[in-house]
Amino acid sequence: MEPADSIITADWIVPVEPHDTVLTDHAIVVRDGLIEAIVPITEAESRYQPEQRFDRPGHVITPGLINAHTHSPMGLLRGMADDLPLMTWLTEHMWPAEQANVSAEYVQRGSELAIAEMLRGGTTLFSDMYFFPEATARAARRAGMRAAVGMIMIDFASPYGDGPEDYIQKGLALHDEWRDDPMIQTLFTPHAPYSVAHEYLERLRTLADELEVPIHTHVHETAQEVSDGEAANGERPIASLERLGLLNSDLIAVHMTQLTDDEIQRVAACGASVVHCPESNLKLASGFCPVKALLDAGINVALGTDGAASNNDLDMIGEMRTAALLAKGVSADPAAASDAATLRMATLNGARALGLQDRIGSLVPGKEADLIAVDLNAAATQPVYNPISQLIYAAGRDQVQDSWIAGQHVLSQGRLTTVDSDAAIHQAQLWRDKIQG
Repeated sequence: MEPADSIITADWIVPVEPHDTVLTDHAIVVRDGLIEAIVPITEAESRYQPEQRFDRPGHVITPGLINAHTHSPMGLLRGMADDLPLMTWLTEHMWPAEQANVSAEYVQRGSELAIAEMLRGGTTLFSDMYFFPEATARAARRAGMRAAVGMIMIDFASPYGDGPEDYIQKGLALHDEWRDDPMIQTLFTPHAPYSVAHEYLERLRTLADELEVPIHTHVHETAQEVSDGEAANGERPIASLERLGLLNSDLIAVHMTQLTDDEIQRVAACGASVVHCPESNLKLASGFCPVKALLDAGINVALGTDGAASNNDLDMIGEMRTAALLAKGVSADPAAASDAATLRMATLNGARALGLQDRIGSLVPGKEADLIAVDLNAAATQPVYNPISQLIYAAGRDQVQDSWIAGQHVLSQGRLTTVDSDAAIHQAQLWRDKIQG
């Protein structure tokens, strides 16, 4: 018999590739952190001798969820300033609080809290935009979690850097430190076209080409952002990005709630990805991302939670439900963002946005073993006619029972194995006391 690290079975396996497929009576065979095979259970039992076996009756197994946009340390500001428009929330509350409190330790503790929350809810990779990204990268690596950490850029000085040139140098050092790590990816994360001077956006375009990394930025988040861009530059922010050379297949455009039909076609033509953050956009009243129109145009749409200060959680299962329902309401089409399409946004599309689609995002032999098991035995998810439907429209993140990342069992029957969540909670409470003064 062939050796294997583990055999994992469940009532349903949803590989995402092929699309809208549900396998029953199948097993996933893991070897050396990779998916060795997905075969009928009888074949797995006759061919492989595993070191461990995990049987999860009544569960559905999917790829690990990918949070394609967040600001993980901002969990330490969760609930501090709610029910405000974006620019008021940012300029009068978030940025002053960050200027007063952000440090490497702050980012470490905030990242640890976020990682505990995300792992418990089935997220196996997050793409982050924040100061002191080195601390976030180290926290993720200790937890055995994948992270795409941003080389931050913003016009003003902060506790992390004294201006754009300093941010660039720190970003390049971050890239050099993590460039060969299989779990940590780097990408440029200029905050937005309105908060980064155009000369530096052009500079990042050149550097991104040299380093072969994506550029991840907020774009067309609010109507005010667009009108301000027109007033300042004589063009909408998307047009500015196109003129500066950033509108291409390496762009990860976050939010995109204010789009014309022509802009959608231009985004589709260049191959850029869009990250939809429905709950943050709803809470800040920023607008509605036209998801159906984007998908119909062939644009790669991923999902993100945004930060826990504007959401106020990092719950990708909840985000999937909101994304699916909102797409239907906005388009007046109940077929928009089907359950299978929404799961794809939270998995393979997120991987594609980050250039990782050949490694993760779907359950395919040869890809890395990033997968989760969700318990559908609860009253809220019974009876099961279609496990994808139950996952998107009925399940809660507390029903995630197991997560594996590169074959490592980071969540075992609801218990985190690589993170001390009690310690993370305690540190968050200490920071609350410090921030409150």
